[in-house]
Amino acid sequence: MNDRIGIVWNPSKIAEEELRAAYETARASAPQPPASTGWYATSEKDPGRGAAERALGDGCGVIVAAGGDGTVRAVAERLGESGSPAAELGIVPLGTGNLLARNLDVPLGDARAAFDRVLTGTASPLDLGEVRFATADGGEERQGFVVMVGFGIDAQMIAETDDELKAKAGWLAYIESLGRAASGTEVVGFTVSLDGRPAEQERAHTLLVANCGTLQGGFTLLPDASPDDGELDLLVLRADDVGGWLDTVRNMVWDNGLKRLVSGGERDAESSASTEHLRARDVRVELPEPRRFEIDGDEVGEVEAFSVSILPSALRVR
Repeated sequence: MNDRIGIVWNPSKIAEEELRAAYETARASAPQPPASTGWYATSEKDPGRGAAERALGDGCGVIVAAGGDGTVRAVAERLGESGSPAAELGIVPLGTGNLLARNLDVPLGDARAAFDRVLTGTASPLDLGEVRFATADGGEERQGFVVMVGFGIDAQMIAETDDELKAKAGWLAYIESLGRAASGTEVVGFTVSLDGRPAEQERAHTLLVANCGTLQGGFTLLPDASPDDGELDLLVLRADDVGGWLDTVRNMVWDNGLKRLVSGGERDAESSASTEHLRARDVRVELPEPRRFEIDGDEVGEVEAFSVSILPSALRVR
């Protein structure tokens, strides 16, 4: 391991004393512990990018994101934005969704076990997604992501989730908001272009562009998504009546669930009348009106257009 490790941690998720105790216990049992450690707290204004920058400036070869999805995304964005890893990434999941940690089988709810993985594990490649979007007020933003982005039922569900309930019930709070989200989304027309091909007309209520496919509760929404394959996986949901939703459920639970499990997971994801699976390296979408948009489980407001690309192996994660 590099001589110095940096820990970017979110003080709102865990007490510093508790996190330090978990780290020191793991460090004491590591066969090759780092010679020194730097601690870099995040803030409301800086969810992790600035802290990661400071850690890099101090010569940290491994930087651990200890917090929720927002902290992980901010640190990963800084480490991989050039297209090659500025340092190795470690994860200590302390949030509600912990989406990347779930996809990488990082221990949840056990900071000591997560630190053990960082201190003893071997780094593997991880793709970094990049999304550029136009906001409803005419502005433009560029952000990195590691799990998924999109509009529709997922973004609506995040917006509808009660923060107080989320603090008490964790990811189960999202289930409570699912019904309201489903009724609050409607099928709209938009254009989508894949890998520079001419834009095509589409009608759907949800479009997800993903680097990873597993959500809260271990539910796999995009079974072909792999975080290190250099491609993006898309899910288009078009259900607009009871029959459409039944078809969607059948497609997810049977076609891409039980049937795939029986086959050993070797078949490609299947599409249906209401559900379509696609793959691309570059995605461009234009909407007729602003829609709520989410990045790695965080709602970022309404967008009118966005483009998504992938930076293959831009990160190395323990």
